[in-house]
Amino acid sequence: MEKVSKISNRKNEHLTICLEKNVESNVSAGFNNISIIHQALPELDFNQIDTRTTFLGKSLNAPLLISSMTGGSKESARYNIIFAEIANHFQIAMGVGSQRAAIEDSNLEDTFKVRKVAPNILLFANIGAVQLNYGYGVAEVIKAIDMIEADAVFLHLNPLQEALQAEGNTNFTGLLRKIERICKSIETPVFIKEVGCGINAQTARLLFDSGVRGIDCAGLGGTSWALVEAERHSDQRMATLAREFGNWGIPTVSCLIDYRKYNFSKHIIASGGIRTGMDIFKSIALGAHLAGMALPFLKAASQGVEALNVFIENIIEELIITMFNAKTATIADIDISTIHIEE
Repeated sequence: MEKVSKISNRKNEHLTICLEKNVESNVSAGFNNISIIHQALPELDFNQIDTRTTFLGKSLNAPLLISSMTGGSKESARYNIIFAEIANHFQIAMGVGSQRAAIEDSNLEDTFKVRKVAPNILLFANIGAVQLNYGYGVAEVIKAIDMIEADAVFLHLNPLQEALQAEGNTNFTGLLRKIERICKSIETPVFIKEVGCGINAQTARLLFDSGVRGIDCAGLGGTSWALVEAERHSDQRMATLAREFGNWGIPTVSCLIDYRKYNFSKHIIASGGIRTGMDIFKSIALGAHLAGMALPFLKAASQGVEALNVFIENIIEELIITMFNAKTATIADIDISTIHIEE
């Protein structure tokens, strides 16, 4: 089994690389191909625009998720506390990064425990689904959930990242059956998320049929973990190979449009290249219930709590202005009729 200290070091490397290197894909998430239909006569009071929504029975002040990023090292613990405090302040959702390090070393549990500063937020636990092929099972998933008093759990899929990591776990055989077993064995809602390459509709349907409560498409268009892993490689051949996959995946908007063909009634989270309030609006119009961001939050937080606070205020204000000009008084009013999809 990989030593926990190596996992912690990897988490710190990921943070540093994301903050200091250009690791965003060159492929658009697709939001530029979506236009919001302007309403010159909105017949609304701007001050009455309401961004509140509910998700898994919890009230949120905006359909926004601080996507899973970090934990498992002392440095990442500082960021998790900052994210949790701000999520609690704005009453938005949050996910922690992979909890594998803390499952294998209880001394690292505190790097994920954020309930003390965020008692009311919608909080997602997180484990790599591939670990179900490396000794993990129901007990480890429950441990991750209980560790942070989570409302739901992400089992993340990252086959490309694992294939490009020197220390990657690459046996993905039989995972669907094991995911189904987890869904049937625990009461906490199970969500599946990618990490930046997207989940197509056919795979989403298989996952929903297995008992998964929701999907975070995490499509192409934002952070590329192939580019992150390229920065970690000392072997230049592998670094070059990893960069070749920097634009691999399904753009976020393509995922969301694909899902519409199946009329999924489950929970959909959009992430991957979402950068603005208008992107959030477009995601909701395409059928998502929440929109997640990671790198923009990390970069803002690296400049201090006040910078992160201002960033989120601006995102929500842009969403409000967008809703007003699209004649949508509430989040429930945002639907496919409010946008135009360019061919």
